[in-house]
Amino acid sequence: MLKKTQKKSDRPFRLSLKARLRLLKKSIFGTASTEEGKKQTSPKPPQKSASGRGPKREQSVQRRSSVKKADARPSTGKPKAENRAGKTKSAPVQAKRKPVKASPPPMPELVAPPQEEGKTRFCDLDLAPEILAGTQTLGFQYCTVIQEKCLPYALAGKDLAAKAQTGTGKTAAFLASAMTRLIKNPLPPESRRPGSCRVLVLSPTRELAIQIHNDALALGKYTSLNNLVIFGGMDHQGQRDSLADPIDILVGTPGRIIDYSRSGHLDLSSTEILVIDEADRMLDMGFIPDVRRIVSKLPPAGKRQTMLFSATLEPEVLALVDRWLVEPVSLEAEPEHVVTDLIDQHFYAVMNHQKLSMLLWLIRNEPFERMIIFGNWKEKNIDLVDHLYEYGIKAELLSGDIPQAKRLKILEKFKSGEVKIVVATDVAARGIHIAGISHVVNYDLPDHPEDYVHRIGRTGRAGAKGKSISFVCEYGAYVMPDIEKYAQIEIKTIQPEEEMLTLPERVNAPVKHSRPRGNSRHGGGGRRPASGRSSRPRR
Repeated sequence: MLKKTQKKSDRPFRLSLKARLRLLKKSIFGTASTEEGKKQTSPKPPQKSASGRGPKREQSVQRRSSVKKADARPSTGKPKAENRAGKTKSAPVQAKRKPVKASPPPMPELVAPPQEEGKTRFCDLDLAPEILAGTQTLGFQYCTVIQEKCLPYALAGKDLAAKAQTGTGKTAAFLASAMTRLIKNPLPPESRRPGSCRVLVLSPTRELAIQIHNDALALGKYTSLNNLVIFGGMDHQGQRDSLADPIDILVGTPGRIIDYSRSGHLDLSSTEILVIDEADRMLDMGFIPDVRRIVSKLPPAGKRQTMLFSATLEPEVLALVDRWLVEPVSLEAEPEHVVTDLIDQHFYAVMNHQKLSMLLWLIRNEPFERMIIFGNWKEKNIDLVDHLYEYGIKAELLSGDIPQAKRLKILEKFKSGEVKIVVATDVAARGIHIAGISHVVNYDLPDHPEDYVHRIGRTGRAGAKGKSISFVCEYGAYVMPDIEKYAQIEIKTIQPEEEMLTLPERVNAPVKHSRPRGNSRHGGGGRRPASGRSSRPRR
């Protein structure tokens, strides 16, 4: 009886052992490997699946996929295509395509503005219809002084050396003429090499390069021109990849232009037009050696058109004109007033240690939309931003060595109104073209009177009124006569009242910096000695 009971208990063990062996055999050799399996299955030959795998491999894949069935999500890919035999094929993997440039919008009907005595209309010049449509959309009807003088010679292909301040319309002058030449003299696509550019515009600062590029996009809205801007501090590979196609108008800073030219990604051998904007600033920032290297890679003078614009035509600038231009037309387009009448200028006589309290009083009591505060030293500007935070005022810092991505974010916040106060050095003075800047404060008066004009020129633009407030301290008194002479103004200083010079209570704890800081002037360098880099300003 005991043996029978033992045999009955051994039977399920043997059965389970056989089942285990069968599963082990199936996992090793696949399904339908025994004679019994062959007899039970139909004699159809094995067919390849849609993925091209054999039956064993496919069943293994199916077995794995069944485990994940509960987590399966609907496929977003393309459906499998069927061939003539009715079998499915997996869709081929397609290579990543380059984005196709959108076609320009249809041009509006051109409407000529009424004639006015002493004014030149854009439609009176030999500009391409697409450019005239762009000026009409932007609301440009009559040429400024620099545009009226430059455009006829530029459209004729002459070399130009023009003395023009910022805000005179010089950018539209060289862009309109260059675009017209490209439109009227198209090149067959097969004759153009990747990375080549027909027009090269050199800018001393990144902000100005971005502004020129944006102006080119707006003015060339109804064209199919491929415009590009490149500058340091941003994605090197991304900008390099954008040079894979031929470029019509390339705007850039000297350093990045040299980088891509040396690497072979930029071909300057067939450039037709060279524009050097703000040549005096190029000199000040030490970029002329870089510009020389770039010019050496261009077609020689006489086989290209060169246009040079500068706020001043000093001997150093004229030496560049003699070297790079052939029989140039020299033009001066000084406005009737160096500083527009739309800017209300004020000068407060304060001691150096009284500037902060005076500034805090202005911010609390002076209604403003956006304010730029200019200082001569980057490190002192950092301290100023920290002090403003201590008194509950949010401000952002702009200087030459802030990473470009951060600079663009700050400018975007400033433009949107999220940030209302920016503390900047002169490196940023010429690059900020934002509407709605109601106030400019010269926390330090600049060394050069031209910089004073450029600084306060950030306000009082596009017909809007603006206000500039300058602090005249012990040092500032020495530069006042030069500013008076250059700006054609008579400075009368205001003595602030006692309440203006009283510091309020702090709101936040003082900001502590863990890193040592030097006393970098103008914000162009300010690099740590340990980095081993050149002290030249960043591009």
